[in-house]
Amino acid sequence: MKKSLTFLCISCYFKGEAFLKSCKEQGNTVFLLTKQSLKDADWPRESIDEMFFMEKEENTPENIANIIKGVAWLMKERKIDAVVALDDFDVEKAAAIREEFRIPGMGQTTARYFRDKLAMRLRALDAGISVPAFSPLFNNDEINHFADTVPAPWVVKPRSEASAMGIKKVFGKEQLWDVINGLGDDRHGFLVEQFKPGDVFHVDSVTFDGKVEFTQVSKYLTTPFEVAHGAGIFRSVTCEYGSDDVKQLEKENKAVMKAFGMRQSASHSEFIKCHEDGKFYFLETSSRVGGAHLAEMVETASGINLWWEWAKIEDAAARKESYKAPKPEKNNAGIMISLARYEYPDQSVFNAPEVVWKINKKHHVGVIVTTPDRDRLFHLLDEYAQIVYRDFHASAPMPDKPDGNIG
Repeated sequence: MKKSLTFLCISCYFKGEAFLKSCKEQGNTVFLLTKQSLKDADWPRESIDEMFFMEKEENTPENIANIIKGVAWLMKERKIDAVVALDDFDVEKAAAIREEFRIPGMGQTTARYFRDKLAMRLRALDAGISVPAFSPLFNNDEINHFADTVPAPWVVKPRSEASAMGIKKVFGKEQLWDVINGLGDDRHGFLVEQFKPGDVFHVDSVTFDGKVEFTQVSKYLTTPFEVAHGAGIFRSVTCEYGSDDVKQLEKENKAVMKAFGMRQSASHSEFIKCHEDGKFYFLETSSRVGGAHLAEMVETASGINLWWEWAKIEDAAARKESYKAPKPEKNNAGIMISLARYEYPDQSVFNAPEVVWKINKKHHVGVIVTTPDRDRLFHLLDEYAQIVYRDFHASAPMPDKPDGNIG
């Protein structure tokens, strides 16, 4: 019988149930640190040995220091072997805990590459990975040089929020400075980047011992930015296996993981294929499973549960054992999700035999479909999007903080 290790899992959002179950199935002790408001959420409590709660979730130095004090109290009686951040927003917390208590895993320097969009771009550029033209917002002269030499439109992005959170699109220098001045003393936490029209792809993968073990390449039919800022319906579809785009993005994703120092984790990375020149440009990455139920779409396509495999990877790394990803299936799959104006919408209209999953969440409507016929796949996603617009769709203002479920 293998020795039980103790895993401290951190999540400020209700997610990662399969990770917790898989981690427990490996014979481990599982602790969950979450926020007080999620105390009564439907966590898989049979897989959690103890739960702990933080008063605040922010990644401020003061709050992280308080969390470290709490972990220090915990470790007086309980040894922690591994720390895992289940959500993007908790990566800093986990890295700080590992650094403080010298627990193996991603430290604070590497963690910045998976959280800080400026650090991502600078590291990618240094590694020869193509990125859209960008500038930090530290220095006025550098900003003016960017605005004078890089054609608009541009997007002003927060450096440390998930997906399309807080992004503002601007069309000229005067508007750019209005946005920057509006940021006040927080402008150092943002960057400006050239907006490149194109198709946005996401690459969902798992890495062990520095080697990418599994990759699924998919394409947004409506991007998180379009959903967040245009009240669109979120849709994504797996790409055609063996296509030139898939081969190139698998190569690009491996280059990003190597350049950023990824050792073991799930990851969700985004690239844009520019309409103007046909080239791929790296947008961002994260050391987590993708949100918006993309894990369910990936599992439908591949038969691989990213959360489950991620837990097996973390277990193998902590034990210094080997890991090999299961052989993936190669199914076509697509997802559609939207806010709904009804609390519990009747989704019986989505009754095609290709529908294999329906979302179960208040004020949401959504399905996953799978079929060998790619034309049929796109037809269903288009047809169901029209039904949603007509009968269900609702939109909400972009929140100031992520909800943990965007791509």
